Amino acid sequence: MALVAIARRRMLLDDDVIVSLADHTWKILDLSASDVSDFGLAKVAEICTSLGAVDISRCDKITTSGVSELVEHCLSLETLRCGEGPRSDHTARRCLDIFKPKLNDVEGDSWEELNTEEIANGAQSLRWLVWPKIDKNSLEGFSSECPRIIVNPNPSPFGFRGTQVPREALPDIQLDDSIVKDLDPKTWAVRGFTLKAMPPSLSSHTELSVAEKFRLAFVERDTRLAPKRAKNARQHQRRAEREWVMTDTTAKAVALASRASRSVHSWN
Repeated sequence: MALVAIARRRMLLDDDVIVSLADHTWKILDLSASDVSDFGLAKVAEICTSLGAVDISRCDKITTSGVSELVEHCLSLETLRCGEGPRSDHTARRCLDIFKPKLNDVEGDSWEELNTEEIANGAQSLRWLVWPKIDKNSLEGFSSECPRIIVNPNPSPFGFRGTQVPREALPDIQLDDSIVKDLDPKTWAVRGFTLKAMPPSLSSHTELSVAEKFRLAFVERDTRLAPKRAKNARQHQRRAEREWVMTDTTAKAVALASRASRSVHSWN
């Protein structure tokens, strides 16, 4: 899990990485802002069936197909973090049909009163949905269609509706922070740049600011090293010319003639 957390921070997390590292003992999974797609999420869901909290926010390659696989295989999933980007928000909106229960011709005014076996599908264990920029219509849809799912819970000392909000459902934390808390941040330094911690108040803008910081860090380093690269290139060229002159008889003659010509011109 530490390797996954580091790969995510270094922007190297994709299907190949996550599938190769997946372990059946995992309880949480943070894929936020990664290149993991539906394929990778589905494969991990098949392996890590005990996942209780998953973060797929800012994952542009994950659609409702991947979320459906996650819900199908991970029957202990209680917390899902999503949205925070145009494509991710679109996926989250379409997930309402996946999360709400599918009833098999049962009678009753409320599915909340039904037994579990009467519900054919739906995210039965899902309790907390963290979607910071949820739109009004989606919020109303979840409230009416999925009353068991609490959207963007606000922590309080008295709990939420009599239930203590788990750490994984708090919007101002990264799901895998606890995994890397004892690791040196230099471990995930990218091109000599170490990401500084962002204040909680700016957490909603992490997507753009992190990407921009990495880009600016690369540009700054590239600009700073440009003169050194040019100097090395000139030295390499001169060294290559010397080696060529020393190994080629014709080149030696040309070099000596050039020197003699310059000497004659200097005396004139």
